[in-house]
Formats: sequence, C-alpha cells, structure tokens
Amino acid sequence: MAVAATGFFDGVHLGHKQVIGQMCAIARQRGQESLLVTFWPHPRSVLQQDADRLRLLTSLREKRERCLSYGVDRFEILPFTRAFSQLGAEEFVREYLVKQLGVTTLILGYDHRLGHDSFDSPEQMMEVVARCGVEPIRVEAFSAGDGAVSSTKIRAALCEGDIAAAEAMLGYRYSLCGVVVAGNKIGRKLGFPTANMQLYEPLKLVPASGVYAVWVDVLGQRCKGVCNIGVRPTVGQGNALTIETHILDFDQDIYGLDLRIEFVARLREERRFASLGQLSEQLAQDCQKAVQIIGY
Repeated sequence: MAVAATGFFDGVHLGHKQVIGQMCAIARQRGQESLLVTFWPHPRSVLQQDADRLRLLTSLREKRERCLSYGVDRFEILPFTRAFSQLGAEEFVREYLVKQLGVTTLILGYDHRLGHDSFDSPEQMMEVVARCGVEPIRVEAFSAGDGAVSSTKIRAALCEGDIAAAEAMLGYRYSLCGVVVAGNKIGRKLGFPTANMQLYEPLKLVPASGVYAVWVDVLGQRCKGVCNIGVRPTVGQGNALTIETHILDFDQDIYGLDLRIEFVARLREERRFASLGQLSEQLAQDCQKAVQIIGY
C-alpha cells in the first residue's frame, strides 16, 4: 500500500517539496510506502503544444535523485503517450494508481490535474478520487514573494538571468550537467582556458546569455568558476550558442569527462569587446568578482 503524489514535477521546486513532504509524513504515520508517480516524456512534447519552445528545469535523472533525497521511497515513471493522454481521471486512478501501484491515499497540489477531464473545482476532482476508493488530501499553494511558486515562473526567471529569483523558488541552486567537448581554444590563448559543455539533456533550459559566477564539479573536485553563456561576439559573428566555463585554480585535461556547473550569480551581460586584450582584462575582473561573491 502506498501514499502517492502524481505529476510532472519539473524542477522539484519548493511547491513540489511541500507536496512531497506531506506525502512522506503521512506514509510514515501509516506505515506505508511513499510513492511519487511521474511521466516521461513531457506531455507537451507528445501532444506538440509549443513543443519547439519546451525547456525543462530537470532531466529525468535529476528529478529522480532530488525526489529520493527528499525522502521518497519509490519513484515510478509512466510513459506518456497520446493514448495515455486520453485517459479520464477515474480510469487513471483505478487502473494505474489502485490496481498497478496499490495507492490508498493521493496527495494533490493546489493546481493539480488528473487525467483528461476538466473539473469545475478541486472538490469535484477529489470526489472522483474518493469514488475510486482512494483518500484525497489537498495541499495548499506554496508562496514565495510574488504569489505561488511554479515551474513556469522559474523558467521565466532563468530566461531573464535572474538566478536569485530562480533559486528562491527552487530551494536550491540551478545547475547544468554535460560532457566537456573541444572548443576553439581562444580562451587558452587569452590565459583563461574554458571547458565547453555539451548538455546531456538537450531540452534542459539554459539561462539567459551572460557571464555567471558558478560552482564547478569535476573529477570529484568542487571548484569556483566563471561561466559564459552566449555567442562570443568578440571572436566573430554568427557563432552558435556555447556554454564555456573557466575553472579557477585548475589545470587538468578534462575533455570527454562529466562536468556540472551550479549557478551562484549573474555577473554581467555578454558583450562585444574592441579587442581580445580588452576581453582578457574583463575576464580577469570577472574572476575577481566571482571569487568575492562565492567566497573562499
């Protein structure tokens, strides 16, 4: 038997954490399993609702790891297909939650949706859940600053480069994970070698172009760094977007290795410099500022 919560949980932000916390607490009280049920891929990518603009706050692996770190006993992934999208709430609860997963209690977020149905009120949805023999428990919205926390608001903050606002809603620092690939080595010529990242999750949201103070996890070490996201206008026009990180006090060959960067603060916008010499001077200032912000 299990106490469950369902949803996509993109970002596993503070609103999600409140739902997960209540689910885990009730499960412990009742001696049952806490079960988080999510879906993959994202419904928008299957139903093609603005799929070209879809960007995720967490990969499936990141989502699972964070949910488990919050005390979830079991993490289940249901494949989201067009056929699945046509299920009504009652059929979903009976066939999947009750018969397949043994759910006895369902924790519902303030804006929760179940199945293909459009309910007039949360109470109507809870009645359907109860009719299936499952106890529904509704959790109120979690607010931080300007209204309820949502994945949409976090995406908007990151797209504006507002790292502090995103962190306040997530409850942790936003990060990117990928593999180090070869670049044009201009940074090395300037005295600031960079690690170019290719993301493991292609749909992962990349924050607004600019220069950021970051923590860097590589080779089992945690280092300070400066990350530039952008098109490198000083070295030419029409460049593809890159994610380049200069790791402070670090000089090892890491091509082909895992890299994780954790955003601390946005230092400035990306801009074009009149010469590589001016760019080098600015990079030195960026590094000094990053150290001041991150601390020793």
